[in-house]
Amino acid sequence: MQVEVYLGLGSNLGDKRGNIQWAVERIREISTELTVSSFYETAPVGVTLQPAFVNAVCGMWTELSVFELLSELRDIQQKAGVRGPVLNGPRALDVDILLYGSLVVDLLHLTVPHPRMAEREFVLGPLAEIAPGVMHPVAMKTSAELLADLVGATPNCIGQV
Repeated sequence: MQVEVYLGLGSNLGDKRGNIQWAVERIREISTELTVSSFYETAPVGVTLQPAFVNAVCGMWTELSVFELLSELRDIQQKAGVRGPVLNGPRALDVDILLYGSLVVDLLHLTVPHPRMAEREFVLGPLAEIAPGVMHPVAMKTSAELLADLVGATPNCIGQV
């Protein structure tokens, strides 16, 4: 059975746009349909002494289970290379499962929907661009509604690149 999935992509080392474009091509191999948002330059959150990020969101349809998808995405990240030793620090590529249909998972190694997506303009902006009506299964709001609630509260999107 096909499931609609949304992934967050980010890079702040090396060829940031190229890293995300490379990841999109790998993700295309595990999906039957793929939509990609614009790319956004964003200020780092948390660990702020690092380069700005390029972020995007992609929507896809897949037959992979959420655990199979997680395994594939970890493999893609590993093949992308450089990841610093600091949690949320600089990295060549980060890929997060934002939404997996209406599934809610809360495990040590996997939380879906992504636990901080509703707080992050750099996630909600690109998500609302490609899927304004997609529903967050816990907050019970669309991505556009979540973005409207957030805009101005934590400005970190510098703009499209």
